[in-house]
Amino acid sequence: MSALLRAELLKLRTTRTFIALTAAALGLSLLLITLIALLQDDWVEQDVRELFTGDFTGLFILLLGVTGMAGEWRHRTITSTVLAAPNRLRLLAAKTIAYAVAGAVISLLVTLAIMAVGTTILSVRDLPTLGIADLTDGLWRNLVVSAFLGAFGVCIGGLVRSQIAAIVGLLLLTFAIEPTLLAVAPHIGQFGPTSGAPNGVLELEAFGDDTDILSPAVALLVLLGWLGLVFAGAATLLQRRDLV
Repeated sequence: MSALLRAELLKLRTTRTFIALTAAALGLSLLLITLIALLQDDWVEQDVRELFTGDFTGLFILLLGVTGMAGEWRHRTITSTVLAAPNRLRLLAAKTIAYAVAGAVISLLVTLAIMAVGTTILSVRDLPTLGIADLTDGLWRNLVVSAFLGAFGVCIGGLVRSQIAAIVGLLLLTFAIEPTLLAVAPHIGQFGPTSGAPNGVLELEAFGDDTDILSPAVALLVLLGWLGLVFAGAATLLQRRDLV
């Protein structure tokens, strides 16, 4: 298992897609935080906390996870991958863990960068900033969400062999279906895997103070439930599928 995990991590970090998406996550996150910190005038402590949730890692590692798994079928590399690692369950587990680790590591770099830039700008403007304890609290939340989304993306890629269909479906879920549910039926939307439950971990109220969100502890359990569900489904299909 450790050899498989090392192989997946090596494969991941040496791909151009990984490098490009990491750069995009960092660049977009820094751009967003810089603009908000410079342009917004009225700040309270909660605004600063929410500012530092502006980490694009989750979105990009979600899509990268799908690509890492479904791309094996699209590029017809799944046969050689399984021949090198005949135990398909371990292969899926290694990929899932690798992308979770990648999500956490990228989020660590991005979050530290946006916290440094955001805090500097707010300090120069003589606006409220967060102490080390609050910054650390925000950091672990970002890492957990990004790790989950990386693992979740791999499992979705295992469920849906078509890379394009999986990516389009996740984009619709993230930007249309879950936001709509959060707006019109928050008691349902708060359990969603890409926005609802992650918002609970981040303690982020997407539509204002009246938005129903899960407590962080419950949200973590919901994320684990989603991950267990999609992993089980992906593992079952991977065991049964022909490789050609």
